Amino acid sequence: MTATAHHHTAGTMNLASADYVALDEEWSTHNYHPLPVVISHGEGAWVTDVEGRRYLDFLSGYSSLNFGHRHPALVNAAVEQLGRVTLTSRAFHHDQFGLFCRELAALTGTEMVLAMNSGAEAVESAIKVARKWAYRVKGVPEGTAEIIVAGSNFHGRTTTIVSFSTDETARNDFGPFTPGFKVVKYGALDEVESAITPRTAAVLLEPIQGEAGVVVPPAGYLAGIRRLCDENNVLMIADEIQSGLGRTGELFALDHEGVRADLYTLGKALGGGILPVSAVVGSRAVLGVLKPGEHGSTFGGNPLACAVGRGVVRLLATGEFQERSRSLGAYLHAELGKLVGHGIAEVRGRGLWAGVEIAPGGPVGRAASEALATRGVLCKETHASTLRVAPPLVITRDEIDLGVRAIAEVVRPGLG
Repeated sequence: MTATAHHHTAGTMNLASADYVALDEEWSTHNYHPLPVVISHGEGAWVTDVEGRRYLDFLSGYSSLNFGHRHPALVNAAVEQLGRVTLTSRAFHHDQFGLFCRELAALTGTEMVLAMNSGAEAVESAIKVARKWAYRVKGVPEGTAEIIVAGSNFHGRTTTIVSFSTDETARNDFGPFTPGFKVVKYGALDEVESAITPRTAAVLLEPIQGEAGVVVPPAGYLAGIRRLCDENNVLMIADEIQSGLGRTGELFALDHEGVRADLYTLGKALGGGILPVSAVVGSRAVLGVLKPGEHGSTFGGNPLACAVGRGVVRLLATGEFQERSRSLGAYLHAELGKLVGHGIAEVRGRGLWAGVEIAPGGPVGRAASEALATRGVLCKETHASTLRVAPPLVITRDEIDLGVRAIAEVVRPGLG
């Protein structure tokens, strides 16, 4: 990688990476610890820093960039809409909203769409809907509804969501916490069964746990959850914000198990890496409990978001990206699998999504991420010893080879 001249773009100064990092450190709240890479340009599976160094993006914004950086169809949809209208609020109708809802429902095989912005908002919305459904439809006594969740979950950062997190970093110092949640062990069907009572409104979980390290549950677990929900008149809510929209080789991670949820939460890739777009999609019988004034968002379902979201739906409707994730994902897992016993203890995941467990004695996740960056590959650890690999679905085999080679070098025993 050779350094080239600095990129000049409107509103940026001709500073070095270290200068931008220093600005961030001084002026922004330290709620992140980013790698010291300052990105100024992105295209496809690649990004370029302010010095002109190129990096392969092996993280894709935690699945927000499933279609790569600046996918032409999505940029065109955004630019076209920017020239027309960007925001109306839901006080009025606009010409993109109903089309977006209809097209997203058709893609996902659902009946109704609740449009929001961030993933956390989608999860909060699903929680509110499930509680209202429990009171108005199931007949649970007001104020007593319970939602069963999985340990090691990650559903967002809002006060209610961190209330049922088992991650001390996410939870400590943010109480008092919202009641109404029961945490059970992920993958343990018997614990879900034991936790269900007449007050249970829903079971909320990730079909594959992303932040926990790309943890795939045991075969039959998700189908078992569906059966328990059916038997007990309980909603199954699938958080597909990271696992959905092509990441695992199907539209939803649940599709691998032939399971349907009552509600799905969607986000990240739904905005095409251009802006935050999220939604809860599901049955009319459940989402239909909301009435005017009971829930909303100024920006949810805005014209720009809907135009980009419609572009995302069009890309997914062909099945091309799901197929890429399936075939290239099989290749990625085969290549990473060769490293087991050579600095890697285990590789988990599905499609173009892998949790790479660094073997004891190897570098910790942060050091491995930093070492990968010096080799031109951007990845990020989760917890101490797991690398999270989630390249854009536009990646090629040659680019996967480049990324895996860099991982092989970084985790080699003796380098830690």
